Amino acid sequence: MLTINGIDDLKTREGQELGVSAWKTIDQASIDAFAQATGDHQFIHVDPERAKATPFGGTIAHGLFTLSLGPVFNEEIWTMENVAFALNYGYEKVRFPAPVPVDSKLRMRATLSEITDVAGGVQLRVTQTFEIDGGVKPVCVAEALVRVYGEQ
Repeated sequence: MLTINGIDDLKTREGQELGVSAWKTIDQASIDAFAQATGDHQFIHVDPERAKATPFGGTIAHGLFTLSLGPVFNEEIWTMENVAFALNYGYEKVRFPAPVPVDSKLRMRATLSEITDVAGGVQLRVTQTFEIDGGVKPVCVAEALVRVYGEQ
């Protein structure tokens, strides 16, 4: 776990990898829970028998499920001290270049790609690269925007 000490420390880390999370197994129960929470019950995610007939040979995780794991993985990778607060400002580019088959092991690599000054703090562009164990290419690449505000 990387601990970043305030905005000045953040600024020294621009362009650097912050770290890599542990592997997390994406099982059918987790996929089903995401489908229930979002109302997205497309068969490719929730019907293992029907999904066997697809090119994937079984169910795959929702792309947005993969993306939603970003905050979980970030909390494993890095933390900030001596800031007032941080908040999710949104995303720039989000791509899902490969599927996440059920029972895959997934992890995320975080890179602090860019820092820009904003009123009262800074905006971070954190490139989140999600990988599956044994995968040839990433399953998701997202540019998360985070606003960090200085101590009050």
